[in-house]
Amino acid sequence: MSQTRIPCLMMRGGTSKGAFILADDLPPEGSIRDQVLMAIMGSPDPRQIDGIGGANSLTSKVAILRQSARLDADIDYLFGQVLVDQAKVDYGQNCGNILAGVGPFAVERAMVQAVDGVTRVRVFMENTGQIAVISVPTPQGVVSYTGDARIDGVLGTSAPLIVDFEDIAGSSCGELLPTGNAIDLIDGIEVTCIDNGMPVVLLRASDVGRTGYESPEQLDADVELKSVLESIRLQAGQLMNLGDVRNRTVPKMTLIAPPRNGGAISSRTFIPHRCHASIGVFGAVSVGTACQVQGSVASGLANVTPGERLQLSVEHPTGEFTVELRVNDGKLTGCGLLRTSRLIFDGKVCIPRSIWDNRASN
Repeated sequence: MSQTRIPCLMMRGGTSKGAFILADDLPPEGSIRDQVLMAIMGSPDPRQIDGIGGANSLTSKVAILRQSARLDADIDYLFGQVLVDQAKVDYGQNCGNILAGVGPFAVERAMVQAVDGVTRVRVFMENTGQIAVISVPTPQGVVSYTGDARIDGVLGTSAPLIVDFEDIAGSSCGELLPTGNAIDLIDGIEVTCIDNGMPVVLLRASDVGRTGYESPEQLDADVELKSVLESIRLQAGQLMNLGDVRNRTVPKMTLIAPPRNGGAISSRTFIPHRCHASIGVFGAVSVGTACQVQGSVASGLANVTPGERLQLSVEHPTGEFTVELRVNDGKLTGCGLLRTSRLIFDGKVCIPRSIWDNRASN
């Protein structure tokens, strides 16, 4: 046959959607595997018409999973961001939204022993080397996707997934504040470079002549602003130990402004060149963390009540994202959040056999 068939679950994780595939069902790491993943999504093509991608970075994602050999984890999770209109798969970051689907996937594929009630799945995040613990509702040992948990950016309600992170500070850049400073000056603009699970560059919207409350459509059409942000991003990448980021999706750029709806801060995030309709999981964690970093660009705008367990609501264009930060003696010790997930389909995704001609298909 002319098609190679690959077992795959399509799942929504948080406000993203992607293909969840066992590592053993893919070629080894390398160019052939990347070509396979691009063929699955239909990249490079702005419409992704020849694959299952949704012509948006939020729906062009892959989770590659295997049983972990580590004593402290059940599952190894590698995240791949398949670029929509470029022939590239970026492994240089985590995705906390797709991570939310890893727990249910592990139970669906019997990679962990489910219990009656809540099954805890320990996940080693290969991209950054950290551990996450996902609490999956499993009444009678079966994943439940039905519940009353609601997250902005997703219609309706679902079963709650509690995701707790152990030490993720500096996961990509080596340090929470990779430049060593709460504020840096780039192109004459004050920024805060931070990495608490996601490398993010924050700047006050007012410092670039914007309100920070513009719609994603307005910001996507703002060519002047995007030029300013890209100049800062390229320089920040070097300062954050990320190297040349011209062809990478990190660091994310986030405009911040005072909260409008009772949250801690208002945000507009670029990923990296299109304005996010909401905000990513780890992006929200990094932005929330910046709110409690003394002297950061966020500290003067944020509404934060001190404490050892901080509930910080990061406002975004379509709602808010609440993260919990755990602080001990002024030092960040961990964080957690609420997500939901849903299994969309369970089957086989087909790609041209010529891309992977050493695997027979049936």
